[in-house]
Amino acid sequence: MAAVRVLRRALGLCRGRAASGARPPPVPQRIEEKRRAALLGGGQARIDAQHKRGKLTARERILLLLDPDSFDEYDMFVEHRCADFGMDSSKNKYPGDSVVTGRGRINGRLAYVFSQDFTVFGGSLSGAHAQKICKIMDQAAMVGAPVIGLNDSGGARIQEGVESLAGYADIFLDTSYLFITGPDVVKSVTNEEVTQEQLGGAKTHTAVSGVAHRAFENDIDALLNLREFFNYLPLSNRDPAPVCECHDPSDRPVPELDTIVPSESAKAYDMLDIIHSIVDEREFFEIMPSYARNIVVGFARMNGRTVGIVGNQPKVASGCLDINSSVKGARFVRFCDAFNIPLITFVDVPGFLPGTAQEYGGIIRHGAKLLFAFAEATVPKITVITRKAYGGAYDVMSSKHLRGDVNYAWPTAEVAVMGAKGAVQIIFRGKEANAEEEYVDKFANPFPAAIRGFVDDIIQPSTTRTRICHDLDVLASKSQSSPWKKHANIPL
Repeated sequence: MAAVRVLRRALGLCRGRAASGARPPPVPQRIEEKRRAALLGGGQARIDAQHKRGKLTARERILLLLDPDSFDEYDMFVEHRCADFGMDSSKNKYPGDSVVTGRGRINGRLAYVFSQDFTVFGGSLSGAHAQKICKIMDQAAMVGAPVIGLNDSGGARIQEGVESLAGYADIFLDTSYLFITGPDVVKSVTNEEVTQEQLGGAKTHTAVSGVAHRAFENDIDALLNLREFFNYLPLSNRDPAPVCECHDPSDRPVPELDTIVPSESAKAYDMLDIIHSIVDEREFFEIMPSYARNIVVGFARMNGRTVGIVGNQPKVASGCLDINSSVKGARFVRFCDAFNIPLITFVDVPGFLPGTAQEYGGIIRHGAKLLFAFAEATVPKITVITRKAYGGAYDVMSSKHLRGDVNYAWPTAEVAVMGAKGAVQIIFRGKEANAEEEYVDKFANPFPAAIRGFVDDIIQPSTTRTRICHDLDVLASKSQSSPWKKHANIPL
């Protein structure tokens, strides 16, 4: 009898539907409705709230980043698959879920992109969200193109539990924050009170932790800078470094460099002035400018060819290498080597920063990272010693001993174990009146290194640009390999 009642109830429902005459809309109409819903994301109210916070939407960011009319979207109709906690309700279903994915072009060059949509569940990562990102990553790897991720997410989607965490494993100013655990969790575990900005704001990660490489005033500024940065990079590690048309003569003399280094060895100058004077059109895209400021790294062009630049900064801590600057430099050098970008190194380093904090923090291990990175790099490596090159720090900064291809010294260069004053105090214990002058004559000049072949030439500073451009032309066909190994064993 129970089965009969169930059957009658089902038949009644069918008759009711037939009587009402309700029919689903035609497929073309449903497609258009889904497309309109996907373009709206979480709805106009949430879009307005995003704009009030000074932030663009996921789609607005993509349109600003990519060339006009170049974006081809993937998976606009994908929806999440969660049925728990009311998530199967139609009001919680958004076409495309919480991320927009696809491909487009930046200055005519192919790039894949995903942009998390904060208007849909706070941009949280679901299984479907991760699946969409993985799809474009797989295709990008197949065709040899980069993937650009525009992150604006609250983290894993709690309603999906472990599936959203699995998705993470598959992928892996004042408006953006980045942290493992938020302020509420920190307070509950450690009883420490901290704001979002203090814990994971732009200043924290660009100046203190080194997690972020640059900070920008707003979304528009960030995306325009991203377009500029993209132009320096090859599309994949299988491509050579990009070469652009250059209107800055490769043999341009730079006379101001002849007087840029002060005659007093203890007096500081700005290494950025040297870099800007030498590179094409004085354009230098600095990476991590607010972190470990005693070393400068970034991208520029020489005669149209992308190069990576590393330089000690005498204005900060006299250019000494410490833990943070060693790690910053090593990371950059390895990035350039991975993507076939030649390296130019400007050296003015008095040594490693002394002190118990550095020793206890493992300066030996971290300093070795920079040494290892330069030693294993097989891209063209050109080094210019502008002033001090003392002790172990001299070796670390792309010296001839680390397979440097071309190493130059300016007339102001000093290649020695340490500075004259300290050396004299150790050697003579203050008993020799003219010892410091004698030491300077013997070692505080470029000749000891040149005599031994540790530098290839002592050059006039004004000719530095010309020499580097000519060397890069010669080294363009460089082929160097390292002994086979499963992987390198950098001292992590």
